Amino acid sequence: MLSNVESIDIAAQLRAAERGAAAPYISYPPSPWWYAPAVGAWAAAFIGSFIWWRVNGAMFAASLAILIALEAGFVQWMRRRHGALPMPGRGSPPSEIAAVWRGYGVGVLIIAIIIALAWWLGGIAIAAPAAFVSVTLGVIWYERSYARAAQQVRERLP
Repeated sequence: MLSNVESIDIAAQLRAAERGAAAPYISYPPSPWWYAPAVGAWAAAFIGSFIWWRVNGAMFAASLAILIALEAGFVQWMRRRHGALPMPGRGSPPSEIAAVWRGYGVGVLIIAIIIALAWWLGGIAIAAPAAFVSVTLGVIWYERSYARAAQQVRERLP
C-alpha cells in the first residue's frame, strides 16, 4: 500500500513553490506612460538645484527638500499601486529578473558618468538636460527589459 507522501508529485510542488516566490516580481503592473519622463524631470531638477549651491544656501536646501518630499510621495504611491514593490538589490528574484537588475546597476553607473561628463564639460545648463534625456531613456529601457523578463518567467512557470 502506498502512503500519501509517495503519491505526491514533487516536481509539481517545486514549480508551485517557485511560482509563489516569483509572484511579487511578475505580477508587476506596467508603469503609466508619464513615469519615465517624470523620473527624468526629477533627475534634471535635482541637477538643476545645484545652481543654488553657492548662490543661496537656503534656496538650495529648500529645493532639495521639495525634491526629496516628491520622491518620498512617489515611492509611497508606487508601493500602494504595486502592493509588493520589488527593488533592485533586494529579495531573491527569478534569474531572468536578477539579470535585468544587474543591467539596472550598470545602467545607473553609465548614466552617472554621462551626467558627470556633461556637468564637467558644459556645467549645470548642459548636465540637467543630459540628466533628463539619459534618465528617461534609462527608465524606458529598464521598464521594457523588466516586462520581457517577467514574461519569460511567466512562460517558464506556467
